[in-house]
Amino acid sequence: MFKLSDVCILLGVMVSFAVSAYLWFNGQNEEGLFTATWVPSILCFGIYFKLLGLKAERHE
Repeated sequence: MFKLSDVCILLGVMVSFAVSAYLWFNGQNEEGLFTATWVPSILCFGIYFKLLGLKAERHE
């Protein structure tokens, strides 16, 4: 169901979210906000590459 690439993307999102929360709650608000912006970026890259893979499968 899930490919290894999907798991890696989701793992990256979870790590980024956890680091962001850790920084935020330890008083490093700017660093936490900066790290929080990685979450949607990683998800967008994952969706983009997933769509590229689906497009390549359709044209084979």
